[in-house]
Amino acid sequence: MIIREIYNTISIPLNNVILKGHLHIPENARGLVLFSHGSGSSRLSPRNNYVANVLQQSRLATLLFDLLTESEDEIYETRFNIDLLTQRLIEVTKWVQSQKETQGFSIGYFGASTGAASALRAAAFFKQDIKAIVSRGGRPDLALSEIPEVTAPTLFIVGGKDAAVLELNIKAYAKVACTRKLEIVPRASHLFEEEGKLEKVAELSATWFRKCFTTKKD
Repeated sequence: MIIREIYNTISIPLNNVILKGHLHIPENARGLVLFSHGSGSSRLSPRNNYVANVLQQSRLATLLFDLLTESEDEIYETRFNIDLLTQRLIEVTKWVQSQKETQGFSIGYFGASTGAASALRAAAFFKQDIKAIVSRGGRPDLALSEIPEVTAPTLFIVGGKDAAVLELNIKAYAKVACTRKLEIVPRASHLFEEEGKLEKVAELSATWFRKCFTTKKD
């Protein structure tokens, strides 16, 4: 089935809120990646948008969306409410599964910082419905009880200079029962701001999703 290229600014209606998002579906996309951003970030995150652009060039559809409304994001504690963020990601995933444009796609999660915790928790909820996860500088320690239930192949990407987060990822990696890989990007800090480091994150992510996804069925 040939899928025309789609790029839309969308509104995602949930039970009691409407979330804003950007949906990009390249022609003949082989799967859809939902981005779960870290605290204080949004669908406009320049780092996540850079990664999304690289994924799109690999024929991977992307959905960047706000996990919180503008008013919710003004409350500092809400930004770190992993239970709420996980529930939002679960609801958006169900919405994606019900839409004509995205129905039938293999689905993966790209989680950054605290967003990786909500991605892992949501993946534990959906089991085999989630085909791949990438955690970028993630906080998997905030999802330790759910990690053994994750079945999606999971790639942990951590900066070599991000010592505290690297230690947390090593401990979480040991608890993962499914296919997993730990990639340490040398001389990279938590945000991968050094020259060439975010490019490496995007390259590793695109390779991981391509490997785990199958083409959308007719």
